[in-house]
Amino acid sequence: MGHKRVTLADVAKAAGVSSSTASLVMTGRGRQLRISEAVHTRVRAAAQELGYRPNAVSVGLRKGTTRTLGFVSDSVASSRLAGDMIKGAIEAGREQGFMLFIGETGGKPAEEAKLVEAMLDRQVDGVVLASMFTRSRSLPEEIDRIPAVLLNLVAPPGATVPSVLPDEERAGREAAELLLAAGHREIHLIGAGPGPDDWPAVSVAAHQRLTGILAALRAAGVEPRSGYEDPSWLPQQGWDAVQRIIARGDGPPGALICFNDRLAFGAYQAVQEAGLTIPDDVSVVSFDDASVAGWLRPGLTTFALPHRALGRRAVELLLELVEKPSAPASGVVHRLPMPLRSRGSVTTASR
Repeated sequence: MGHKRVTLADVAKAAGVSSSTASLVMTGRGRQLRISEAVHTRVRAAAQELGYRPNAVSVGLRKGTTRTLGFVSDSVASSRLAGDMIKGAIEAGREQGFMLFIGETGGKPAEEAKLVEAMLDRQVDGVVLASMFTRSRSLPEEIDRIPAVLLNLVAPPGATVPSVLPDEERAGREAAELLLAAGHREIHLIGAGPGPDDWPAVSVAAHQRLTGILAALRAAGVEPRSGYEDPSWLPQQGWDAVQRIIARGDGPPGALICFNDRLAFGAYQAVQEAGLTIPDDVSVVSFDDASVAGWLRPGLTTFALPHRALGRRAVELLLELVEKPSAPASGVVHRLPMPLRSRGSVTTASR
């Protein structure tokens, strides 16, 4: 059975005072207007007995803030990989006394527009617009009506909305440098490459990782031994690519840079099926740090997507905008480093 919400009028009736007197007491303005301590005591006792709770939206509107934020994403909430984004966002909001309303669009622009409108209807103080995968896209018109931050989204040209992204290019450069420092020169790219234009058009991460990899290799006077562009980045494609490398009969592949961990999972299987071992015959480095990467044997060396830090930073930036609404708008991109998870899949190249 449902329960009727206790109103301020109910409290006033139980305390034997007017609604305006009850309101003054409950909002802390009673003593300024010389309402007696006896009335204060009666009103607060009635409120506690009845279980009265102030209407947070009404209180917020009087104060100019509802202490709430919106978090609208395509599939972050239902993704095991990216769910830590929300955890980081919630933590950052809670530390400053803000609560998050979370909605998921399933990647549908019409649903996104509805959700942003719903957030505006609920008078949220700002909105984080997030994506599970780093990508570039247009923004809903409604986003200009409220402080907003993009999370894992690249703003279109001319946009003044700040964004928070993983530093994919730096991670790509560091992945190549890791193998070069271990003496590897026969390096194959699984998922993109070998040239700078050989990357899946839908993936900003692929482009940035490839750019960093090629910059590091060319700085060392090394060209990729081969590259295998693929838009899906699934284990099957990693397995297929490594099978093709081994079938050429040039000996063990040497080293692989897989553009995500799922490709690396397939590469592991292909290497093992060929009677080779990781890392003695083949070194492997990857990106993302999926939950099972550390359970592989040997563990997969990979650059982690800092999901929790990304979510936290997005809300911190949003709160800065909420607190300084008159500050000039800026489409600054904030890039967070992808930490290396060094495990057992990379070793020094044999001479």
